[in-house]
Amino acid sequence: MTGAGPGPTDAEWAAAVEAVRGLPADARVLLICHVNPDGDALGSMLGFGLGLRRLGVRHLQATFPGPPGVPEPFRWLPGVELLVPQDDAYPDPDLVICFDAAGDSRLGDLVDRLGRAGTSLVLDHHASNTGFGRINLVDPHAAATSVVALGLLDRLGVPLDAEMATGLYVALTTDTGSFRFEATTPAVHEMAARLLATGIRPGDISRRIFDTRPFGAVRLFGEVLGRATLEPAAAAGHGLVWTYATHDDLARHDQPAYVLEALIDSVRCTAEADVSCVVKQSGDAEWAVSLRSKGAVDVSRVAVALGGGGHRFAAGFTGRGPLDEVVGNIRAALGAEVLTPHS
Repeated sequence: MTGAGPGPTDAEWAAAVEAVRGLPADARVLLICHVNPDGDALGSMLGFGLGLRRLGVRHLQATFPGPPGVPEPFRWLPGVELLVPQDDAYPDPDLVICFDAAGDSRLGDLVDRLGRAGTSLVLDHHASNTGFGRINLVDPHAAATSVVALGLLDRLGVPLDAEMATGLYVALTTDTGSFRFEATTPAVHEMAARLLATGIRPGDISRRIFDTRPFGAVRLFGEVLGRATLEPAAAAGHGLVWTYATHDDLARHDQPAYVLEALIDSVRCTAEADVSCVVKQSGDAEWAVSLRSKGAVDVSRVAVALGGGGHRFAAGFTGRGPLDEVVGNIRAALGAEVLTPHS
């Protein structure tokens, strides 16, 4: 079953509750989020993990594939003590719960835990989700995976506290762009109000997540934005603006790769382009590509065509080969997406 439908059924919610409630006292539970975790992935996972701890789950780990370092903006999140490097994660857990991953390819070397686990549960909100868990709670209409996580915590009867709410709020604000994106609905604000009622401080959270950046990152952004390219004729005239960053750029400014995650917000404001793109070097001839749309183009279809996934307004994929080839593939996919009628 894929997650492209209206959302989890009552039976799926019930199965998820039973998977957690039915755990023996000594059960080992492993939480996994996607590679290069963002605010929704980490915030949902850690907030939910703290909820499991309140339920009495004693053997609990959280992890993600790749290098174990947590991006600086998220190192203060409650629950970070649950994190372990991927090599130290339970090899055969009783229950695996995956967060914010549209497919098992996003789990990297941790994908083997799915087959070894007693059962697997997926919490996600990507319409492109492949339904890779034994139990799938996928709501493509949810603004963030934290919406699904809170829904399950409620059904488990876990009282919400400020520590749990902090992670869930970080997840909600990052995936809605501080409540600026189209996914922001009345229900989103109602959830935010509920989280704020626990006593968390939104101003402090926003400063930590959105408004704090090393000076080296500011200089790096200036350089990378200076090479941005505008292609008004791309995407059948809807326009494309794109730029790129390499490992050499990061080294020159002594910055870690995660600082580039915020760069897309500076690129997407370009008035002459519906589609914005940042291509970030992630390995030898390998690139992490972020795509955004203002509405005319469904970038999730573009990303899926190129091996990735995401949402209509925000998506991504991993490109391989020379930079010019990767950007050429994006142009071609944008043209095909715009000219192909949606089903």
